[in-house]
Amino acid sequence: MTRSWTVPLLLGLCGAVIATGLFLGRGPGAARPVLLWFLLLAVVYSPVVFPRSVSAREARSRSTADGRPVVFWRPGCKYCLRLRFRLGRDAGRLHWVDIWRDPAGAAAVRAVNGGDETVPTVVLAGRPYVNPDPGWLRDQLSAAVRDGGTAADSGGRP
Repeated sequence: MTRSWTVPLLLGLCGAVIATGLFLGRGPGAARPVLLWFLLLAVVYSPVVFPRSVSAREARSRSTADGRPVVFWRPGCKYCLRLRFRLGRDAGRLHWVDIWRDPAGAAAVRAVNGGDETVPTVVLAGRPYVNPDPGWLRDQLSAAVRDGGTAADSGGRP
């Protein structure tokens, strides 16, 4: 769990150190925007911006029941952030697994990526997709919800 917070804590600490130097040298007007920028980056790179993670086992069972995709991710991954933000509110309808918190999730990602922990890895209808296009994933999610959990792969590469 600490690994998930390493980057955000370092960003916050660096921002505080830089802002302190600016505060002492130039005053609060120069320090405030720098500190706010670093704190914003810390929040964006933290697990807070992602929907609540579940275990890989729970995600698989939920996905089997409702047909929604499972997304394996890790904090600090810029591709995971891109996927999360481009999905918008639809992100909450997916099953998210933080591979740094769930060893079984990390093992599942390594199994489909030749031993690498490449994220985001999305599993839909039992088929893995590495770093899929968010628009494609949104379409698949809509199909899964519309079909009541029976959406199958469209056959196209994301």
